Amino acid sequence: MNPVRTLVAMGLVAGAVALALAAAKPRATDHTFDVNAQSPGRSYHVTVDSLPPPKKTRSASNDPKIIPRPADAWPRVPAGFRVNIYADGLTRPRALRTAPNGDVFLTHREPGEVIVLRGIGADGRVQKVSKYASGLNQPFGMVFYPPGPNPEWLYVAETGGVVRFRYSSGDLAARGELERIAELPGGGQLHGGGHWTRDLALSRDGKQLFMSVGSRSNHDDSDNNKWEYMRADVLEMTPEGKDLHVYASGIRNAVGIAVSPRTGELWASVNERDELGDDLPPDYITHVQPGGFYGWPWFYMGGHWDPKHEGKHPELEHKVITPDVLLAAHSASMQLVFYEGDQFPKEYRGDIFAPQHGSWNRAVRSGYEVVRVPIDENGRARGTYEDFLTGFVTPEGDVWGRPVGIAVAADGSLLVSDDEGGCVWRVAHPGG
Repeated sequence: MNPVRTLVAMGLVAGAVALALAAAKPRATDHTFDVNAQSPGRSYHVTVDSLPPPKKTRSASNDPKIIPRPADAWPRVPAGFRVNIYADGLTRPRALRTAPNGDVFLTHREPGEVIVLRGIGADGRVQKVSKYASGLNQPFGMVFYPPGPNPEWLYVAETGGVVRFRYSSGDLAARGELERIAELPGGGQLHGGGHWTRDLALSRDGKQLFMSVGSRSNHDDSDNNKWEYMRADVLEMTPEGKDLHVYASGIRNAVGIAVSPRTGELWASVNERDELGDDLPPDYITHVQPGGFYGWPWFYMGGHWDPKHEGKHPELEHKVITPDVLLAAHSASMQLVFYEGDQFPKEYRGDIFAPQHGSWNRAVRSGYEVVRVPIDENGRARGTYEDFLTGFVTPEGDVWGRPVGIAVAADGSLLVSDDEGGCVWRVAHPGG
């Protein structure tokens, strides 16, 4: 395998973004990212300039203790919003996608199902639940094709490939057998065994189908490494499965990808590597440049060498793109969605919302929330992000919820899947 297969047309290096909290906020080194300090509306601005050196702290092993939701526990949101359980009794719900007709599709990794959630009652709860398809191999991302109000296919990303089902608006069950479109490097679990999720996104004109494939390892050298072939990449092909190639590389695990409705650019929500310390490197959300290289495994956050690979590939040092928005390290950023609804206040329109599944390898827990990333009128990130939906961890550090998937419902409310809670939360703004 050519170790620099995607780097020949790299182009621009993104400008550096700065790692310190906004003015008057505690510094990251003062446990800024402790989940117990989260507060809806609290803003962070993480910059490269104040990144700690590698291994300033030991790599922690701090798996969450999962507990049932305490009777007095409930997610917190900014003033003016409210939260209710939209659907419950689910089996580790993962990705969400809203169909053009308003139905919400949800994937269950195990037992490999796609579920349809239809309608919102006066109580804010789902009105009908239907099993759309089963027998899939660890499904995650979905997309409807072609774009517009009357798609004809539902594409689903399994861990080892992309399949599609014939679809007509309003279908509650799959039409006929699935059609296999493409094979992808498959499998892998967390804790050093690789990443299994695969997400999908479709270009605005419907000509490009994007797929994210996470790395097999934490940060192994990928030169001539068969286990990392076509991994730690965003891939691209036609919707018919032709011309499969690498769109952007060096992206350790883009769990969520989405196309900006404003600019048409592809964006990604990315889990970075472990074992470099509590606050290094940050997870991130960024637009993804075609042909761009984002560092993994040799570099991180621009031209910062991973100490495991010091001196390797010096020709790439100045080609590494720095992401747009740096998040708390080890937050495990998951899916993302651009808010295009009409229910939230107008200042939220066009912003990104992204669930953070939560750390297992940080001494003080980070993540376990949904963050908001403000986007300006030109479709650019401002470099900041905010706590939006919080409260999934008790003061003692026990975890009762872990956000994963996210979608905007037909009425403009925000839906968030919680795989540990076995439910989907609904965030509404009654004044909208």
